[in-house]
Amino acid sequence: MYGGQAVIEGVMMRSPRFFSIACRRRSDQQIVVKLEPVEQIVPPFLAFLRKPFLRGTLALIDAMAMGIKALTYSANIQMEDETGAASAPEDRKAASAANLALGEGVAERDGIRPARHGSAPLAPAAAAKAAAPQSINGIAIGATTVISLLLGYALFWVIPGALTDQILPHHHATQHAWRLQIGGSLIEGAIRLVVFFVYLALIARLAHVQRVFEYHGAEHKAINTLEAGQDLTLDNVRAASRIHPRCGTNFIFIVLTTAIFVFTIIPRHAISEGVGPALTSVLLRLLLLPVVAGVSFEILKFAGSHRDKAWAQAMIAPGLWTQYITTRVPDDSQLEVSIASLKSVWDKEHESGPASKSSDAEPAAEVA
Repeated sequence: MYGGQAVIEGVMMRSPRFFSIACRRRSDQQIVVKLEPVEQIVPPFLAFLRKPFLRGTLALIDAMAMGIKALTYSANIQMEDETGAASAPEDRKAASAANLALGEGVAERDGIRPARHGSAPLAPAAAAKAAAPQSINGIAIGATTVISLLLGYALFWVIPGALTDQILPHHHATQHAWRLQIGGSLIEGAIRLVVFFVYLALIARLAHVQRVFEYHGAEHKAINTLEAGQDLTLDNVRAASRIHPRCGTNFIFIVLTTAIFVFTIIPRHAISEGVGPALTSVLLRLLLLPVVAGVSFEILKFAGSHRDKAWAQAMIAPGLWTQYITTRVPDDSQLEVSIASLKSVWDKEHESGPASKSSDAEPAAEVA
């Protein structure tokens, strides 16, 4: 029920009812932690969306919304350092006092400063300095997210499909359409996997991406330590594995392979001879993505709950191997950030009493 995500110089962690974002300031190397309750995105009349094979799409939407919020906050923290918006000690003191008075932050201890929440009143000087950079960051990250989704869909779904349509011959007899559908789906899946691994290999060479991958490894180490029933000490977390079966990387790999089977229902023979074949192909893949996500999420949950079984290990092994690309060995300072974030939600979760079994926070919390 605990999961997370790497952000800019930090880690976001989530429990069933709360999430926290811990970041390290570059200016003073202090860890800043922001703790908030998880917002329920499903109204009661849509509770059926939490059912198996439907909750996968819900989990993706939920994780994306929370991920954008976490990235925006971490970007704002680093922007404050660059603009000097948080450099005045009196401003930090006023902001910390406001958070503690409202009960929104975490107590300042062991070098962890309370976060400055949007609802907490900043000192006038700090508010004037921080408002413009944070507004710009929010717009920039929102625009980047939209562009990234469009480019991602084009790169991983449209292009492999278009290349497959070009490779396949266009003069098949209708009675052999099923061969075209199965063969086309296998070819498209192979192209998609090649594109995926080439993409990972290329971005892994970027210095700032490597830094995020290190925090990704720190997040996994903290989660693995917690799930092993060990104390969240630096020594225990350092010794833990940076590979986790519920990782988003593993989920992506399952999605890519599941799509091979789901896309066999695409009528490639009809598309190749119909009107507007390219647009039809794009729309069909888009409509089938919720099906792919729903099936993949159930596979991920099932394999994760049976991770000690040999067959489950074999099922998720390719996704686990891929994590050696998307995670890096973190240093102790990064491990401290992941520990601070996880401790924050763990303490708040248990301070608030037992979680409700009907919580719809489960889907996204399952992805580490």
